[in-house]
Amino acid sequence: MLVYITIIIAVIALVFEFRRQLMMLQQNSYRNDRYSRWLSTSQDSTSAMRLVSGAVLLASLSTLTPAIWISAGLICAVSLTNTIILARKKYKKPLVMTRRASRILLTMLLLAAIPTVICLFVCQAQGASLIFVADIILAAFCFSQSFALVANWLLKPVEANINRKYYQDAERILRGMPDLKIIGVTGSYGKTSTKHYLNRILSEKYDVMMTPGSFNTTMGVIRTVREYLKPYNEVFIVEMGAKQPGDIKEICDLVHPEIGIVTAVGEQHLESFKTIENVQRTKFELIDSLPTDGLAVVNNDFPFVANRKVDNVKCIRYAVSECGPAEYIAEDIRYSAHGTSFTVVTPTGEKFGFSTHLVGECNVSNLLAAIIVALRLEVPIEKIRYAVNDIQQVEHRLNMKRTPGGVTIIDDAFNSNPTGSKMALDVLKMMTGGRRIIVTPGMIELGERQEELNAKFGEYIAGAADIAIIVGHYNREAIISGIKSTDTTSLDVHTVNSFSEAQQLLATTLKPGDTILYENDLPDTFK
Repeated sequence: MLVYITIIIAVIALVFEFRRQLMMLQQNSYRNDRYSRWLSTSQDSTSAMRLVSGAVLLASLSTLTPAIWISAGLICAVSLTNTIILARKKYKKPLVMTRRASRILLTMLLLAAIPTVICLFVCQAQGASLIFVADIILAAFCFSQSFALVANWLLKPVEANINRKYYQDAERILRGMPDLKIIGVTGSYGKTSTKHYLNRILSEKYDVMMTPGSFNTTMGVIRTVREYLKPYNEVFIVEMGAKQPGDIKEICDLVHPEIGIVTAVGEQHLESFKTIENVQRTKFELIDSLPTDGLAVVNNDFPFVANRKVDNVKCIRYAVSECGPAEYIAEDIRYSAHGTSFTVVTPTGEKFGFSTHLVGECNVSNLLAAIIVALRLEVPIEKIRYAVNDIQQVEHRLNMKRTPGGVTIIDDAFNSNPTGSKMALDVLKMMTGGRRIIVTPGMIELGERQEELNAKFGEYIAGAADIAIIVGHYNREAIISGIKSTDTTSLDVHTVNSFSEAQQLLATTLKPGDTILYENDLPDTFK
């Protein structure tokens, strides 16, 4: 009976572990190369849980453990412990059990079942103990990453065939809407906010559909077209993300945008792109795909946008801080407790004043791109002005709110980057009603410049905050070294291991009038 109980508990632990590995594979875009890189940097293969399980497996197979009940007891104990740990663990980006995820999980379980069933038959045929079945299951637990990699590889042609059918269906739907105006939005950062702002402004005149959430991959766009796009929609705003060259061109080949916005080219996803030149080349795949009668709207505040020549289509350049050859400029930017006011200067010298609840230069820049496109599509200026004033802050993107206790919270937790984090700190610096506090784990996916850019981030923190709470170990040393490189002596620096510890610290120190900036929140792949 003990052996049977051990097998059941071992199977449960294996299912939990397979789901965790599948979650990490999903966070790495189902790409074995990225998942393998995560395995090599995360030390997941040598975690305490896996090492202890491996030791128990070796002990069970060893002649030093002759009694079956000892082996069963050890395997049962470690499997039960693993199950409890995995069941209680909370994740910032939990597994989304899509059809693809279900297929991979089923394949992983089938791969594990093959040696298990073979072992079961051999044990029964030779009269051996079924404890060896539990050993096989525990071994599968120890090498769960291999099952994820193999299952994903085996299903690659299946997924390609399924995706091809979805792609063709999306093409058919788009062909049936020849009058649909399609706008592509891409950039190293700012594209999601720009998409939301553009959607709100254009909705004053058109029936608009935008890709929801972070549906910015080819499959995300396909899903939007098949499940959300309606025959009566007049404008389709497509957010286009990329992790490698060719990603944006693939989306453009499907939707064929007539207007393209490039919000930024900066140092993000350098682990996959390697160089900023590759980032530039990929982002401008959108502009290169536009028809000759189309329109490119690009942000000249970024050097690798400003220095990219565009001669295949009419190009409008806009700027907030670097106002060189830009046609549209945002100036006279003023912040208050109610938000921001700014003036847009057009190529003809005409000036339009706007007010918004949003804060930060980055948001003004994103609004400027949306305003330019709205003017191109002949939305009346009064309707544009009304929509800009009505726009609500996008969650976790420099979102500002005030608590009943008089504390101001600036939420910039989503996907921090060098430019955006500096802008967020500029906003924090202007909050002079009380102490200025930043809570951050630093920035990620910066490749070889990870340490350098986080040290620079530390320098900015020293000039903008009164209290800095550095979360986790991932960028701690780099940020603190940047802080120490300045002449600031008044900055109070705290280090904590988790956001929950940061919250506990804040609970004991916050006072009315204080402002907290939450800058970035690392996903599970960087834990």
